[in-house]
Amino acid sequence: MFRFASYLVNDESFYGAVTDDGMVALSPHFPQWPSLYSVIANNGLDDLQSAVADKPVTHTDFVFQAPLPDAVRILCVGVNFPDRNAEYKDGTTQPKYMSLFPRFASGFTGHQQNLVRPPENHTLDYEGEVAIVIGKSGRRIQAEDAYDHIAALTICNEGTIRDWLRHAKFNVTQGKNWDNSGSMGPWLVPFTDHAQLDKARIVTRVNGEVRQDDTLDRMMFPIRTEIAYISTFMTLQPGDIIVTGTPTGAGARFDPPRYLVPGDVVEVEVNGIGTLSNGIVDEQV
Repeated sequence: MFRFASYLVNDESFYGAVTDDGMVALSPHFPQWPSLYSVIANNGLDDLQSAVADKPVTHTDFVFQAPLPDAVRILCVGVNFPDRNAEYKDGTTQPKYMSLFPRFASGFTGHQQNLVRPPENHTLDYEGEVAIVIGKSGRRIQAEDAYDHIAALTICNEGTIRDWLRHAKFNVTQGKNWDNSGSMGPWLVPFTDHAQLDKARIVTRVNGEVRQDDTLDRMMFPIRTEIAYISTFMTLQPGDIIVTGTPTGAGARFDPPRYLVPGDVVEVEVNGIGTLSNGIVDEQV
């Protein structure tokens, strides 16, 4: 099973298969699909799989992009692990409904690229998560059928400017959408086996130190439930991304908080998918 990535070579965009020796460019062979988002929207992952076998490595020097840099809709699930809920110290048990907020593609960079800390505020924080990519449209999807609507998996560091989450009473959007504050990648892994999610573990490290370590089976709102709930109010479309929730251990929850600073390296590892790695720099203005 091949992994698929979006990448740049001399500022030219490609997508292709990831091998131990480099990238096998596939985008030139599928001009009808200009991006991996277009591949997903047209149910083309199987065509990519079939096309790789007889093709040589084309690029060994490249820059990773987020797997779907032109994603149109990204929904994130907040506070989705029991220990995360307890961090808020408000005495509440599991909420009846999940928290949701949107993120936009401009807020994400790719694997091995730097997350950017803005000059306006230095409370840049990490959140390691699994992200699912919808491959089959649906409305009012039943939980037992939810996995049938997933095309691929990737990893997300859902980087956040914590202080800006508090700028309004009821929303967190402005703290979640700073340019290049988060990352996705390194690649897409086609979803073929329920165990890819049911047995997945998220481990987030900062400079080699484990900060987050938990398993998806402890989610308060499992991924099947997320898909069922979200598809109740909106028709999920191929290429939609759902970022499914982060475990306890983000920097804001330490005393004192341990926010990211230039020179830090954050790694988010999920078994069966890979490891997403990013450095931290200050924005040059």
